[in-house]
Amino acid sequence: MPVYKSKTLATWIAVLGGTFGLHRFYLRGLRDPWGWLHLPPALLGLYGVQRMNELGQDDKLAWALIPLLGFTIAAGMLAAIATGLTPDEKWDARHNPGAPARATRWGPVLGVIAALMLGAAALMATVAFSGQRYFEWQVEEGRKISQ
Repeated sequence: MPVYKSKTLATWIAVLGGTFGLHRFYLRGLRDPWGWLHLPPALLGLYGVQRMNELGQDDKLAWALIPLLGFTIAAGMLAAIATGLTPDEKWDARHNPGAPARATRWGPVLGVIAALMLGAAALMATVAFSGQRYFEWQVEEGRKISQ
């Protein structure tokens, strides 16, 4: 007998672990290739954060890697939003075929609200960080040329 896949649980797994593809593993199992594709950019982004903590903000590799983490966080939040806003009937037809439809109530809605806040913050911070570092690099290169 197939295991029931909860829309509420899938939404919250995407909010809390979507950066690493955990929502994909919950829904499709450990053999899901798209779930495994979340890991490399997320881990590289975490490595960039670690490098910046150790070497400071002038480390160019760190500022190239950190946006990967921001974008994977935003992608995980987008998955949470898409999951949480899927109508219950469509969800059950896709993930629980043959099972009676279950009303999900407020759980997925609260997950979508959390995902909107976290995803927007991650995306804005990523764009701001990347833009700032890029323009600082441009100023630095301009100084080198003028000397």
